[in-house]
Amino acid sequence: MKYRSKTERQLKWGVWAYILLVVFEGALRKWLLPGLSDALLVIRDPIAIMVLLFARAKGYLSFNPYTFWMILIGGIGIITAVTLGHGNFLVALYGARIFIIHFPFMFAMAKIFTIEDVIDVGKALLWISLPMTLLIIVQFYSPQSAFVNRGVGGDVAGAGFSGALGYFRPPGTFSFTNGTSMFYGLVAAYVFYFWFNTFLIKRFLLIASTVCIMLAIPFSISRTLTFEVALSLAFMVVALWHKPKYLWKVLFAGVIVGIAFYFLSNQSFFSTGTDVLGARFDEASNSEGDVNDVLMNRILAGMVYAVQNAPNLPFFGYGLGMGTNAGAVLLTGNATFLISEEEWGRVIGEMGLLMGFIVILIRVVFSFSTLKKSIQYLRSNNPLPWMLISFGFMQILQGQWGQPTNLGFSVIAGGLVLAAMNRTY
Repeated sequence: MKYRSKTERQLKWGVWAYILLVVFEGALRKWLLPGLSDALLVIRDPIAIMVLLFARAKGYLSFNPYTFWMILIGGIGIITAVTLGHGNFLVALYGARIFIIHFPFMFAMAKIFTIEDVIDVGKALLWISLPMTLLIIVQFYSPQSAFVNRGVGGDVAGAGFSGALGYFRPPGTFSFTNGTSMFYGLVAAYVFYFWFNTFLIKRFLLIASTVCIMLAIPFSISRTLTFEVALSLAFMVVALWHKPKYLWKVLFAGVIVGIAFYFLSNQSFFSTGTDVLGARFDEASNSEGDVNDVLMNRILAGMVYAVQNAPNLPFFGYGLGMGTNAGAVLLTGNATFLISEEEWGRVIGEMGLLMGFIVILIRVVFSFSTLKKSIQYLRSNNPLPWMLISFGFMQILQGQWGQPTNLGFSVIAGGLVLAAMNRTY
């Protein structure tokens, strides 16, 4: 890779370090450095700070309305949390870093990376998906006491989360199982894009990573991943509508998927995974309703309830950071949801109606504005932003930013979408 200057090289290395730590931070906290698991929770923060300061000093980054308001809210939120809320400065600082550090980092990525860098990230993620898939299959079939299933800090109770039929959802290299679904959700968006542009990638890698997604869906036991892949598939169909020239490449991909599925369906190890995923959907349907009910509850009901419940909360909320698990540990000693498990409920609960609504409004405007721009780039023969926003849209809109892994994937997804708009090839 060629760099125009030493500054550009250093900034890009910083962004790459952030991205790789999102993927491998959990491995450090679980297996390699379990004694430092608490400190490693914020390992991306100093990297993001250095990139932001360096990018700002070298003219790679300027304020925009999104970052201005987020940083302002973060600063005010620290004051109100300490004086009117929970009163713990460290908890407030932990909550404010989302707005002051990580959200602006998204825009730094957009200035530092070119579309070629975004494509290189996709290639790297596809390569990582190969051993990652092997890992989650091993975790799926291994007991929670096995080393591969160790939890954060080397917890022998395991990092898996209840799935179905006695099997646990595998966490992969992540500290929690949500990382697995987000990783493969982003990989799927890239895979669909590369099928449009097969000249950009080795055919072996593209086919192998496509098969990995097929394997990851059942072995992750994740309905979220199933929805994410389905959403990316729907975005691909829209892309075909705008660019019919991609049809033959997609049909070829469909043939590959059909052959792979026929082969896998005859393997007992794969059928076990599909049986478990099916049981997971059945159990969820019995407790939460069908797919439409689940989508309505997860996407709309939580948003509506958060707004409706706002008048019952203190005007400035309970304080930044209180709604995160790390903040809960600092305040009570237990990792629990002190405010709300849903993102909008957490945001309004921490900051109150006024500041919480401003944060939500920024996320709504930014997500829909980025979606609109990606449509324009799709029409101008650059489908990369469109395919990446198929994963990033919901992460920006209502991803659970209080959870470090979710925050990390939201940031890199948003940054990659913006950077993919820098230049068409």
